Amino acid sequence: MQAVKLPVDPVLKQQIGRVGVLYGGLSSEREVSLQSGAAVIAALQEAGIDHVAIDVSENIIADIQAAKIDRAFLILHGPGGEDGRIQALLEFLNIPYTGSDVQSSALAMDKLRTKYLWTGLSANSSFKLPTPEFAVLVRDSDFVAVLAKLGGEAMVKPANEGSSIGMSRVKTATELEAAFNMAAKYQGSVLVERLIVGAEYTVAILDGEALPPIKLETHHSFYDYDAKYIAEDTRYLCPCGLSVEKEAELKQLALNAFNALGCRGWGRVDVMADAQQNFYLLEVNTAPGMTSHSLVPMAAKAVNLTFAELVLTVLRASLKVAA
Repeated sequence: MQAVKLPVDPVLKQQIGRVGVLYGGLSSEREVSLQSGAAVIAALQEAGIDHVAIDVSENIIADIQAAKIDRAFLILHGPGGEDGRIQALLEFLNIPYTGSDVQSSALAMDKLRTKYLWTGLSANSSFKLPTPEFAVLVRDSDFVAVLAKLGGEAMVKPANEGSSIGMSRVKTATELEAAFNMAAKYQGSVLVERLIVGAEYTVAILDGEALPPIKLETHHSFYDYDAKYIAEDTRYLCPCGLSVEKEAELKQLALNAFNALGCRGWGRVDVMADAQQNFYLLEVNTAPGMTSHSLVPMAAKAVNLTFAELVLTVLRASLKVAA
């Protein structure tokens, strides 16, 4: 990875052109996206990059065309922003954009399809990456049997949401059914997976390279929405405390998971480790948060990248796609 440093080279400015920051949107993660977008806009202002803010609404096609942008910085979270739809629209309009393409965005947004691919249940069985055992819940599921099969304690999550929205930790069949009913309010399937008890890590991917992992510690029962965006006592450890060998293993696993989905540009891979330091993949985020509590900027800082330099490096990575 060759990071972009300030001040920005005039040639690079010309190559990047006028940037449309697509943020906000209509998903349940709108508020987080607004915060992320505001931070990216401030970084572009600092770097002297020509840009325009576009709060995504039902009129997005007309808004993009009116803005006359050369490329898009996608900082939309959740359905409509990370699931391939906005990516497909930009490709139709022949506008380059940051991050993953249509197919990989759609795959990564759907936790069920992601797990199918990682566990080798897809047509391409070459990947077999470690992820917690799981099941798909429906209204007539045998909640007692499902929970028993997964070891008696589990995590329930909507397959197509991010930011831990709709997630619950359960240890009884009654709790499992209640968690299903809550998660079923959101788009897509409802997953339940075996609870991995141990440390949680996240690994940022930037322009083909894994950045230093961050260990997450919280007093909450899991790293939920409040712990991510509101709580001030969540702890982020970087260096993460792993041995050199285990950290290298974790970074390579994250890269493999990211590449298995065909992702590109930048993103973040979330991982659990059990008591024996065996790693288990949770999900890939193709447009991670860029708020004051966000993890990719923390990882970038660990390799001496400022927030503005991180934003510019993401932008420059999008040039490679068009090249």
